[in-house]
Amino acid sequence: MQIFSYDKVFNLMAKKFIFLGLSVVVVATAFTFIFGKGPSFGIDFVGGTVVQVQYQEKAPLTKIREVLKNSQYSDAFLQEFGSDKEIVIKLPTVSNAIGSDIGDSIRGVLKATGDFEIRRVDMVGPKVGNELREKGISALAFAIIGVLIYIAFRFEWRFAVASVIALIHDIVITTGFVVAFDVTVNLEILAALLTILGYSLNDTIVVFDRIREGLTTSKSNKLDTIINESVSRTLSRTTLTSLTTFFVVLVLFLFGGELINGLSFTLLIGVVVGTYSSIFIAASTLSLLGFSPSDYRNKQAEKERIKREKERIRAQYEGGAL
Repeated sequence: MQIFSYDKVFNLMAKKFIFLGLSVVVVATAFTFIFGKGPSFGIDFVGGTVVQVQYQEKAPLTKIREVLKNSQYSDAFLQEFGSDKEIVIKLPTVSNAIGSDIGDSIRGVLKATGDFEIRRVDMVGPKVGNELREKGISALAFAIIGVLIYIAFRFEWRFAVASVIALIHDIVITTGFVVAFDVTVNLEILAALLTILGYSLNDTIVVFDRIREGLTTSKSNKLDTIINESVSRTLSRTTLTSLTTFFVVLVLFLFGGELINGLSFTLLIGVVVGTYSSIFIAASTLSLLGFSPSDYRNKQAEKERIKREKERIRAQYEGGAL
């Protein structure tokens, strides 16, 4: 299936400064949210207790807040969870009691607010939360460094720099949306960010593979022309793959329930941003880095000459001529 004609070439590089300028503005805005407003960490990263309560009727939020404020849980945070009958109570500290005791304690405090049941109680210590947060950030950093090394080895250092810039672009913008929309940052969000990193990298590798192929097959010596030809021929594949992924994640976001709402929202943003960066940002950055098609072809020709020379010497050796 072809959405775009295989032979049609779009002059994308003529608008590269528009794409890059737009991304700079969005990334700057994302940083403003990240460092200004700051992420809302879940108990996975800061420690605490979460109690999920389901009422038979609509949860009386005002009465629940009043009851909690006049109890030992005056610093609790309350929010609806999926429906108006279900709520989540977040406590910033971990109770010294076991899970069943904290559940019983909350049940006793809320007994005058209506008929309900305790669905779950989750507790994470602050030390464990700090370790998880540090390891999560380290995982993202090591993943990006690994990508840099891999692409530099497989392609060329300019390709590696362009791809890492695109990946950082995706992670920063997605994180900015997470912070802007008050999505709780927990292990699921971290998993989504790592998934986006892998998804975007896969798209970028496909585009770079086609550009590398174009460097050897195109008759042009202009990098922008080669990039336009190469990216144009991957548009159908990239668009179809991204749309398929987007609609699957959209279904999860709309019907998957509150538990995976943050995960699916992060993936939705990441798929859109990752597709955009693979097509526009990675290639535009490569163009700005001054990669020379003629130098690349000369290097490839020299590698091929050395390879043929080694094969000739090996054939002579095996034939007894040496």
